[in-house]
Formats: sequence, C-alpha cells, structure tokens
Amino acid sequence: MHDIRLIRDHPSDFDAALARRGFAACADRLIALDEARRAVVTELQAAQSRRNEASKAIGAAKAKKDEEAAQALMREVGALKERMPALEAEEREASAALEQALATVPNLPYPDVPDGDDETDNALVAEHGVIAERDFAPKEHDVLGPPLGLDFETGAAMSGARFTLVRGPAARLHRALGQFMLDTLTETHGFEEIVPPLLVRDEAVFGTGQLPKFADDLFRTTDGRWLIPTAEVSLTNIVRERILAAETLPLRFAALTPCFRSEAGAAGRDTRGYIRQHQFEKVEMVAIVAPEASEDEHERMTGCAEAVLTALDLPFRRMKLCTGDMGFTAARTYDLEVWLPGQNRYREISSISTCTDFQARRMNARFRAEGEKATRFVHTLNGSGLAVGRTLVAVIENYQQADGAVAVPEVLRPYLGGEKKLEPA
Repeated sequence: MHDIRLIRDHPSDFDAALARRGFAACADRLIALDEARRAVVTELQAAQSRRNEASKAIGAAKAKKDEEAAQALMREVGALKERMPALEAEEREASAALEQALATVPNLPYPDVPDGDDETDNALVAEHGVIAERDFAPKEHDVLGPPLGLDFETGAAMSGARFTLVRGPAARLHRALGQFMLDTLTETHGFEEIVPPLLVRDEAVFGTGQLPKFADDLFRTTDGRWLIPTAEVSLTNIVRERILAAETLPLRFAALTPCFRSEAGAAGRDTRGYIRQHQFEKVEMVAIVAPEASEDEHERMTGCAEAVLTALDLPFRRMKLCTGDMGFTAARTYDLEVWLPGQNRYREISSISTCTDFQARRMNARFRAEGEKATRFVHTLNGSGLAVGRTLVAVIENYQQADGAVAVPEVLRPYLGGEKKLEPA
C-alpha cells in the first residue's frame, strides 16, 4: 500500500515509477479519490464541531432565559445529528474507495532495478559453483525420479494434475533437505523457527499482497479461509496491527511448511515432473526491520539462501529481476537459479525480495524508538531458503550417476543415517 501523501506531493514521480513496471498512470485518479474523501471528512468534522458548539450554547441561552435562541439551537443540533450518520457513511465509502484503489497498485521499483518486460530482461549478478563434466548424457529428474520414489502417476490419480506422491528414497531425501535448510537458517544464521498456521483469514493475505488481485492463484476453504501459498503470509502477519519496540528489531523468522498454489497463471508451464506443483514444501525466511536496515538485510537474506546452495555444492547464479518480472509487493528481487544438467539450463529455486513499507502499511505494522512518541512503519523482506521440491530436483539431476543412482551430498548424510547413495528400485 502506498502513502497517499507522497502521491499528492510527487504525482509525476509516482506515475513514472509505475510506468517502469508497465502500470498505467493513476496518480490523478488516486488524488481525486483522496480529495473526495478529505472533503467529506472536512464537512463531517465541521458538523461535529458545530454540534458541540451549539450544544454548549443551548445551556448558555437557557441560563439567560432566551428560550427562542435555545429552541433555534436545539433545532440546529437536531438537524446536524440527522445529517451526521449520512456523512459518516459517505466518509466510510470514500475511504473504502481510496483503499480499494490503492490496494491494486504495485510497489515502486528501486532505481537500480533493471527495466524490462519479462525474465529475458533480468540481469546476471554473479555465478557460483562449477558445472560438472560427465562422461554420460545426464537425464532429467522426471526420468530419474520414479525409480527413486517420485510417483507422478499415483499422485495424479489421487489428486489430479500437479500432485505427486513422494515415497521411499526420494521421500527420505526430501525430508533431509527440509531439515538441513531449517537447521542452517536457525543454527547458523539466527532465524527463529516458527510453526505457523496454514489456514489464514482475508486480512492476512491482503496484508502480504495476495488479495485482492491474486485471489485466483490461491485455494480457499469452505469456511472462507485461505491455504497459504507461502509461509511468508503467516510469518509476516506475526507483526500485523502491532507497534514494536525499536530495540526488538530485526525480527527474523523461518518456517518449513507445505504451500498451496492453484497455478492459475501458469497453465501449460512445467506440466512434467516436480517443478511446478499445487502442493509443495518450502523453507521461508521473513525479516522485519527498521527502514535504514532493509538494504543490508536484503543482501544478508540472499546470502543465507546462497549458503544453503553452496553447502549442497550445487552450481547456481544470482539474478536481479527486471521491473516486468518482479512480484506485486517487491521493490527489488533477487532470484537464485540452480543449474539442472538434465534440462541443460538454470531454473529458479529461490526469490528474495525487499518490500520496503508496502506490506507494513497494509498490515499497519509499526515500530517506535525508545523515548519517542511518533511511530514509523517497519520494512518487510521475504525469501525462500529454499523450495524443497525444486532442491530435490536439483540434487537428483546434479548428483545422478550413470546407473540411475543418486549420490547423497555430504552435508545431508547425517540426516540419512550416513547413507552415501540412493539406489533406484
């Protein structure tokens, strides 16, 4: 959510920043809605003030035994009382109209974000690791996976397309990956481990920006709750409607949860294999910081996700997303893309975004420095550390052997009882 005061003060700059994201100019429309709201507020405040003044004057007129003046004032107060409910309703409607309009406008990109339309315009920041040379043609995970326990057929028969049953060695590797990621973030990087709700109310998904624009990408239950598309929703909403003490910041949360996405906007993409599922697990990082700390925190969080990939010895690269490829709430996003030898390409495995105060305004999440009366909105950041299913794919493809077995990365062996290799059935 944007600060309407900044839009009023800098309408041209606001529209220019939105244009970089391919979003139509809307400052004039938002300002007009705000002016309508302010006009109603002014009229309501004037009516309230006059009602109070007239009510006091009634007593003074009666004290002077000026019954005519008292009766006139009483009629005026009565008329004001009749008018005020309508004004209050108009003020609520005007405020709601402005909020609804603001709720559909994306965050503004930072100046260093490259301009562009889609992923082809993203900027390479750095490459890490060495792509291994093999004396055999590497296979894709959808070929290697079934003998290891990626049961695409049973998952689809049970639940439909984009659902997979994971069993046996693949299930053990999947569990090991999630636990290793969570242990790394909590024990090495100081994140607090959270077990959050998987079902949330409207205000939670509104706060992190999925509602109202992206409702079709979510699953909704019969009682009106939403299945989380990412633990970002639950973790960020921990500070909803709260005023935090400045000395408690930063707050860093991490959770390993199932995630649920309808993938409405991805029809026809990645229909094979385990890349794009309706249900998947992910380790999510969320940080709540003071505004002056958010730039450093973005780099820190990206480094935390990179540390997981480095420990797993997977080749990857960091990309800075262009304006046309960023998420709705992000001011800047880094994508980490892991090398998949079976596909002979890099694929996204983590997105780490700084959202400035955009989500905080939607959630009314603030902080106050000691000794100060004024509050400020916090900055929120989120990122994957990592998507477990996609990491499973990356390990299977990068650690595959010529006979279809998969070597276990050294850091995962303690989680698998020292096992060094997963053998196909």
